[in-house]
Amino acid sequence: MSTPDSPEPPRSGPADDPAAASDDGKDGREGGAKGSEGAADGSEGSEDREQAQTPWSARRDLIDHSPRSMNVGDRSRFGGGLVGGDQHGVSGGRVTGDVIMGSKTEIHQWAIPGFSAPSAASASGEVPRTTLVRLADSFVAADATAEALLTRLRRDRVLVLSGARSTGRHTAALTLLHRLGAASVHALDRDTGPATLADRVGTADETAERPRGYVLADLATRRDRPLREHHLLAARDRLATQDGYLVVTVGHTAVLEDVPAVEWHAPPAADVLAAHLRTRVAEEETRAKLLELPDVAEFLSRSHQLREVAAFAQQLARYAVGEVTAEDIAQFSLISLENQVREWFEEDEASVHLRDKAFLVALAAFDDGPYALTAELSDLLYRLLQKTQNPVGVPEVPVFGTHIGKRLQLARAERYEDDEHTEWGPVIQQKARFVDDRAPLVLLREVWTGHPSARPALISWLRQLADDGRPLVRTRAASTVAVLARTDLPSAMALVIEPWATSNRFRHRLVAVNSLTLAHLIDTPNIPRILDEWSRSEDRRLRWVAVRAYALIGAERPEQALAALRTAARSLYENVRGDRDAFDREMADELREAVALLLLSEAGEAVLAELRLHLADDRPVHDLTLGGFVSACRHTQDDERYGHPLVLGWYARAVTDGSAAAQGVPFLWRAALGDPAETRGALNVLREWVLIADRSTTTEWALAHLLPTLVTTPQEYHRLDHLLRTMPGEDGAAPPTVASRLLTTLPVR
Repeated sequence: MSTPDSPEPPRSGPADDPAAASDDGKDGREGGAKGSEGAADGSEGSEDREQAQTPWSARRDLIDHSPRSMNVGDRSRFGGGLVGGDQHGVSGGRVTGDVIMGSKTEIHQWAIPGFSAPSAASASGEVPRTTLVRLADSFVAADATAEALLTRLRRDRVLVLSGARSTGRHTAALTLLHRLGAASVHALDRDTGPATLADRVGTADETAERPRGYVLADLATRRDRPLREHHLLAARDRLATQDGYLVVTVGHTAVLEDVPAVEWHAPPAADVLAAHLRTRVAEEETRAKLLELPDVAEFLSRSHQLREVAAFAQQLARYAVGEVTAEDIAQFSLISLENQVREWFEEDEASVHLRDKAFLVALAAFDDGPYALTAELSDLLYRLLQKTQNPVGVPEVPVFGTHIGKRLQLARAERYEDDEHTEWGPVIQQKARFVDDRAPLVLLREVWTGHPSARPALISWLRQLADDGRPLVRTRAASTVAVLARTDLPSAMALVIEPWATSNRFRHRLVAVNSLTLAHLIDTPNIPRILDEWSRSEDRRLRWVAVRAYALIGAERPEQALAALRTAARSLYENVRGDRDAFDREMADELREAVALLLLSEAGEAVLAELRLHLADDRPVHDLTLGGFVSACRHTQDDERYGHPLVLGWYARAVTDGSAAAQGVPFLWRAALGDPAETRGALNVLREWVLIADRSTTTEWALAHLLPTLVTTPQEYHRLDHLLRTMPGEDGAAPPTVASRLLTTLPVR
């Protein structure tokens, strides 16, 4: 595939060594910058001494640790959109300035013609009737509230109760089912995930007493594994066959998409608003119409202070007589929030101390994060702000004396317990967040534009956060800068993002990547233009940042992103000029991983078509295409060792749907297996798939359908035949039995 004058760089790399492309977040060394580029700030060490995360691992941190207001939980925005098959084609919600828009979900199922996935065994235990009776006798709730919940449960068969911990939501769930007359109530395994919810509610049993009840306490959701409407619809269909009912309890931070959840405690603001309206509007019919306005529901959902509720009632009364417009009503909630934020920072230190103002800024950056971490880093900002106020003084931070309750009350925030994702798994943390999820964006915008004197301290603070060893801290530094860029792009670029992007330290450049990615997510203009320019830069560090960012946002413009990646790949070969040692293997690996993430994004079909179209362009593009494809094939669902291979799942759905991937995936597989540089790596991936198939019937079915499509010549047959006949088991174990079954699927040539 090479042109007559194309150089011949070494053809080994991660494709030859699967361990070199693992996703443990500590692999893949970032090589030294070519040329004489120095450190951006003069303090970093040599680049080649720092261990770099793979793009896949870095993307996972970005998803797990970005703030809730940016809605990045959908993996399809940043690659991995094929996870489990039910996220392909999903577009995450957007935060644009003052507007927070919802998400739209399109569902695709994973199936193979002629096969049906086996039902998971029901993991549940029956709650003793004596326990149900005891709980029902001690249950306390307003009769109207309980009756409304019972009516909804009878109608929908599935009820989602949302509330804070220790509010009696689990007791309420059991009591509702008992009052409904359930003959038996089963407590489902709390490890049940949203995708397996329907399988856990049992099967229709004609001999079982009816109705049957099920409770799933504290359903575990994640940003990349939310509870969606189709999960509940599937469960409701299964319940209808056995006259069953299900109550699911979740916390306030549960990730729900198009799922109506019932709050266990009613907010008092509605009663306050109704009472104030009665004093201002005489006609009951008019009051009823005012309370039914969508903007009223939006206002009440924001948990405003009572003074703001009273002022809103006055505004509604003026609207009723035509003194203000509907737009005034719609904007009242946001204006109230903006006024509150201005009050915080305009008050003198006697009213709102500088330390409290620093905490407000830190909470905006670490909203929905661990409280202790937020408080720790807010004191760091406090010291920097003190230096701005008094450069000759010695910053002092009181060690004790801070009242958590008062601090959160000032911030109109709440503290709660919830899981925090770590590299070792979920860990329960005491967390803090603003009650109004718009507050972080409004607050950061106000500090950056309304109080420029705070900028030096804020910039120093962000730079120190970018040096922190905790992924959560670095990700929140990036998300904070993204908001600043949305507010004032030139200043954010010059003061923060560009110094990070030209740093010799990997983690600095990665924070720059995340900043640009999140800035693009919240509709900051000109981010693709910046990346296009940086991808052609002579500075290798800027090219690296552009490549990593293309991998995350390129799904929105796949043709342009792939064209830029192809140009970058060609430049690697042009720079070699006969010197094999000058080949930038680290950048080549980055380009391949960028292609892999784009393949696993919502734009996978378009990316696959582009790769097939340009495979034979030239040697650099050929290597980029096949290397990226093989890298994509290594990734599995939820990054689990034995999770379903994402590309294999994509192929399985394509066969069912009749989409182009049903031919495109085998086409690239045959090309990779037949290419001398990729054969070894491709065969290693197939070995991993066979080992997964030995544990998963679904994977075996999909692989059994794929393998025959990879045989079009005798050479292809002998290659796969040898693989399946000779591959060993793991750790010296006997060959997997599934290999012999898969061998029978190969057509003899």
